[in-house]
Amino acid sequence: MLVRVAPGLFPPDLVVQIKALACELPAKFGLPLSRWSTDDLVRQVCQSGLVASISGSTLWRWLHQDAIRPWYHRSWIFPRDPDFAVKAGRVLDLYARQWQGRALKDDEFVISADEKTSIQARRRKHATQTCRPRTPMHVEHEYFRCGAWTYIAGLDVHHARIFGRCESKNGIAPFDRLVEQVMTRPPYNDARPSSGSWTTAQSTVVPEPLSAYEISILDSSSCMPRFTPVGSTKSKSISPLSNARF
Repeated sequence: MLVRVAPGLFPPDLVVQIKALACELPAKFGLPLSRWSTDDLVRQVCQSGLVASISGSTLWRWLHQDAIRPWYHRSWIFPRDPDFAVKAGRVLDLYARQWQGRALKDDEFVISADEKTSIQARRRKHATQTCRPRTPMHVEHEYFRCGAWTYIAGLDVHHARIFGRCESKNGIAPFDRLVEQVMTRPPYNDARPSSGSWTTAQSTVVPEPLSAYEISILDSSSCMPRFTPVGSTKSKSISPLSNARF
């Protein structure tokens, strides 16, 4: 029997039943879904005969106000290194312009670097036609595949400067070219000389005294920040990413 009631007059037991349904996996109802969306849940509530109709905003408000929300989930990486907090703290200190309890000087920089791999390069078969009065821009639908490229970029964390380059693949040599791109332009080429040299991401030693440039690398496979002299800060996410969908 379908229940049709005015908005705001839903009985409490009905709300409880809908919340219980939201806690179930969609596969239980024969749906090829890993988790519910609001629209999917509204559809299932109506098909189950709990209500004749209900708005997505009403359903979402009920679920969002509940004290326990098992339909929420948060992605995260479990730290496997017992010293993770100490090592990650070094990365956070650099972002706060601190190192071993002292503030970084004006000629010390923190560069955050990362790469985006497998970018599909496409070349349109015909040139794009620019827009004109009452005519939109025309972009050719067909294209030639030009392989997969890697975009490597560095961000000066405290001065909002971005350096980037496209490479046919990633690795030490392309990263060294990004390093040269940064280090050969002011103000970085005028910084205090480093006590070390550019090294690979596998180095774990920070020489003394502190270099004018620091690399702090949070390895994505082991979730361990690593440090080398002269370079940039390359940090994978060290804080969980929230996903509020069902």
